[in-house]
Amino acid sequence: MPGYRLLAAVDLGSNSFRLLIGRAERSSRDTRVVPTESVKETVRLAAGLRDDGSLDTASRRRALAALARFGERLRSLEPDAVRAVATNTLRVASNAAQFVTSAEAALGFPIEIVSGVEEARLVYLGAAHALPCDGVPRLVVDIGGGSTECIVGTDMRTSALESVQAGCVVLSTRHFRDGRVERETFEHAYRAARALFAQVAEPLAQQRWRYAAGTSGTVKALWQVAREQWGAAGLDRDSLARIHAALLAAGHVDAVRLAGLRPDRRPVLAGGLAVMMAAFDELRIDSMRYCDGALRHGVLHDLLAGGHPLARGSRET
Repeated sequence: MPGYRLLAAVDLGSNSFRLLIGRAERSSRDTRVVPTESVKETVRLAAGLRDDGSLDTASRRRALAALARFGERLRSLEPDAVRAVATNTLRVASNAAQFVTSAEAALGFPIEIVSGVEEARLVYLGAAHALPCDGVPRLVVDIGGGSTECIVGTDMRTSALESVQAGCVVLSTRHFRDGRVERETFEHAYRAARALFAQVAEPLAQQRWRYAAGTSGTVKALWQVAREQWGAAGLDRDSLARIHAALLAAGHVDAVRLAGLRPDRRPVLAGGLAVMMAAFDELRIDSMRYCDGALRHGVLHDLLAGGHPLARGSRET
C-alpha cells in the first residue's frame, strides 16, 4: 500500500466554488494532509437568487460549467476520497434539489448541502490547523457570499458554533446592485447585518474569547488592502474606517483605488465591508488576524479523520 493517497474537497460557496486536492501522507507517527492543488471559480451563485427564492438560469449555467471543470480534475479519485459540500445559497434556494441533481452529474460525485452549524464546524477545523495550538479561546469569523460563520474554540475544540444570514454577495446584491456606494445605502446594509449579528452576540461573548481570526475571501481582501495601502499588520477599526471612507469618496466600487484590491472582489466589496464592520461592532472585535485555513481545508482534514460517510463505510468493511 502506498504511503499516501489523494483527497479532495469541493466547496460550493455562495460567491466562489473552490476545489482543494491534498495528499494524505502516512508515517509511523501520524498522518497529515498536504495541499497539492487549489482551484477557484468565481460563480456568485447567491447573486442568481430571484425574488421567488429560485436560482436563475445564468447562475446555474456558471455553476455547472465550473463543476464540470472540477470533475475533469477529479476523475481518477475514488468516491470515498472526495467530499463536496454546498452552503448557504443552496440551503435557501427553492430549486436547490433540482440544481443539485444536475450539479452531481456535472461533478461526478455526490453533493451534500450542509447546515450552518456543520459549515461552522468545518470552517473552524480548517482554521484550527492553521492557527497556533496556544490554549487560548479565539473567535473565528468566516464571511461568505450568503452567510457568516462565527465560532469560538480553543485549539481543536469548539465551544460555540453560529451561522448568521449575512454575506458579501447577498448584501452587495440587495444594497449595491449597480455598484454605487452612498452613505445612506451603506448605513442600511450595515444596520441590516448588525441586527443579524445581535442574535448571536451573547452566546459568543459568554465564551470569553481572547482574540479574533478571520478566514476566506472577504477577510483576506480587506486584510490585503489594509496591509498594502496603509502597512497595517492586521485588520482593525481604523483600517476598516479608512476603507469605508475611500468607498464613500469614490462613490462606486469600480472607481475606488485601493492597493491590494483584486478586480474580482470589487463587486462584493461594499457588502463585505458592511458585514465586517457590523461584526466588529456587534461582537466587540477590536482587531482581527487573517488565517489561511477555511472550509475546504476543514473538509480535507475531516476526510482524513474519517468524517465522510462513504469513507467511514469503506474503513468499517
